[in-house]
Amino acid sequence: MSDLPFDAVLCDFDGVLRLWDPDGMTALDRELGVPEGTLAAAAFRPGLLAAAVTGQISDDQWRERVADDLTAICGSARAQGLVHAWSALTGRVDVDVLELLTDVRRRVPVVLVSNATTRLEDDLAALGLAGTFDTVINTARIGVAKPDCRVFEAAAHSVGADLRRCLFIDDTLGHVTAARETGLTGLHYQHIDQLRSAVTPLLA
Repeated sequence: MSDLPFDAVLCDFDGVLRLWDPDGMTALDRELGVPEGTLAAAAFRPGLLAAAVTGQISDDQWRERVADDLTAICGSARAQGLVHAWSALTGRVDVDVLELLTDVRRRVPVVLVSNATTRLEDDLAALGLAGTFDTVINTARIGVAKPDCRVFEAAAHSVGADLRRCLFIDDTLGHVTAARETGLTGLHYQHIDQLRSAVTPLLA
């Protein structure tokens, strides 16, 4: 057995490695002259978002449905403008997290595990992150999303690791709780120092 504490690190994307301007969507609402929260309410409607992140609909179809929902609120032109501007956003990479994960990857596999749409792979390429991970588990490609235990199982299996020897990092507490219940070590990510402390034993 390895003398390292973990055989693999499974890491969330949004909220950990990729960061978004918290005012980004509301700024678009203001720019297009609709009430703040209009775009987010349409984009993240639970049933619609669930369909997008489990691959029942493609990213393009998701955005088309968001535009359709917005049309009833603000008219077709503004709806299309909102969705177009939103689609152009890519977020930014936290370079400190990326550096830590790159160091970790020299010791054990690092798997990106994201509740994402079919656009994830294009986003990774646009952000210069293609090839950064040993493998990517995109829930839209496997048909189930976190906190379903099958996501964690698929991630561990993808690099031949035992679930019980995986560190899982996510900024959503419910996902971390589910991972722990599945047998992984879970880190509820809130700031870089937590991550640094958790992976230091891997880098010693």
